[in-house]
Amino acid sequence: MNRSSIHDPACLAAYNRSMASSGGTRSPESLESLRARALGELKAAAGDGLEAWRTEYLGRRGSVTQVLRSISSVAVQDRARFGAAANALRNELEAAFEARAAAGGSRPAGLPDRIDVTLPGRRPLKGRLHPTTRTIRDIAAAFGAMGFQVIEGPEVEYDYYNFSALNIPHDHPARDMWDTLWIDQPAGHDGPGDRSKGGQQVLLRTDTSSVQTRILLRTHTSPMQARVMETTRPPIRVIVPGRCYRYEATDATHEWHFHQVEGLAVAEGITFADLKGTLYEFARRVFGVDRKVRFRCDYFPFVEPGVDMAIDWKGQWLEVMGAGMVHPKVLAGAGVDPEKYTGFAFGMGVERVAMLRHGIDDIRLFAGNDLRFLSQF
Repeated sequence: MNRSSIHDPACLAAYNRSMASSGGTRSPESLESLRARALGELKAAAGDGLEAWRTEYLGRRGSVTQVLRSISSVAVQDRARFGAAANALRNELEAAFEARAAAGGSRPAGLPDRIDVTLPGRRPLKGRLHPTTRTIRDIAAAFGAMGFQVIEGPEVEYDYYNFSALNIPHDHPARDMWDTLWIDQPAGHDGPGDRSKGGQQVLLRTDTSSVQTRILLRTHTSPMQARVMETTRPPIRVIVPGRCYRYEATDATHEWHFHQVEGLAVAEGITFADLKGTLYEFARRVFGVDRKVRFRCDYFPFVEPGVDMAIDWKGQWLEVMGAGMVHPKVLAGAGVDPEKYTGFAFGMGVERVAMLRHGIDDIRLFAGNDLRFLSQF
């Protein structure tokens, strides 16, 4: 560093005049003598003494800081030269301090001199699977062991697949069970039957009337029954997990968006006994090996006969899912010969299963993003 300004006689004279006129009790001292004294003490300092030296010379009330504050009392003609010399001194002492601290392996007081490798490590934060995801994986594992494949389908669906292909025509009273979120259709969109940009035709065995081609957010995962049967020859064994949407008020047992798992099996000779055996095995794998099940008649437009399955849970029967034999009209509408093939289908709410398994009493917690809830899984 260039220190020529420190030795400048004019600078020394200006400094001495400022110190003499400052009214302080210190004796006038040249910048050079201040530098020599500071560097001498720095050479001998170590450990906590380094921090004491920094406070003495470079701290808020240190010697060099006081010199810098006295610039305003220097004669106007001497200020520029004196200020340059004082700043050069400060920079030199700061650099010397940093070099001394690094060479001596010492740190300022209050900081550890070294890393203590005997201290226990800090465990990094780890994420967890959402309880809905965990439940879907458990359900998929149970049916996977029975030969079912996992597939997914579109959440934005055509009216045809969501209703008509499942034996729910436009004027069918069963449509009153679903409050649907409809999507505005872009101009020029002809819906099913037209060709995509890739030149592949959308598979749909129906007309392209305005009713059939309306677009919605699917109200259940059952539309994949028709889509799978249209594109896959039997035998078929699949489950379809996914998110569903309904236009309804939310409370502790209802949500406007939730998850379902749909199941479908189609082959020659499938009977209701196969349905019961499959769902009984599922209940044992997911809810416990000693679980009992009960089937009661129920109505769903796309199965015949239809049932609901309940499990014994804490002394009472709780409904878990709806199921039944695939309706012949659904098979025929998807291009499957109902005289040759039969099948069964089922559907369950994922959050419902999770609530039973974990004792959760409010479905809104699943989408609430509350870490106090999520960290329990």
